[in-house]
Amino acid sequence: MSEMVEIIDSLERKLLKMISKIENLEVVKQQLQDELKKANQVINQQSETIEGLKKQYETLKVANSLLGSDENKRETKLKINSLIREIDYCIAQLAD
Repeated sequence: MSEMVEIIDSLERKLLKMISKIENLEVVKQQLQDELKKANQVINQQSETIEGLKKQYETLKVANSLLGSDENKRETKLKINSLIREIDYCIAQLAD
């Protein structure tokens, strides 16, 4: 009988250790999930910043070309032609 009590006590101790480990792992899991959320927010903010900077860069390239720079003249002409086509389309829509 005493052997059974020892086995039960041993199982109980092991079970308590496992429960404690599970609780610790759940806390660590929650912390990691919080860190992941923060990291994803930072990534999204940085992606938005990058997109904004890309747009600014493109705008500056066009402005630089319009000021007489030989670089990107072709791109500027294409952009102007595209804008003219859009304006023509809008005028045609208004005329209808």
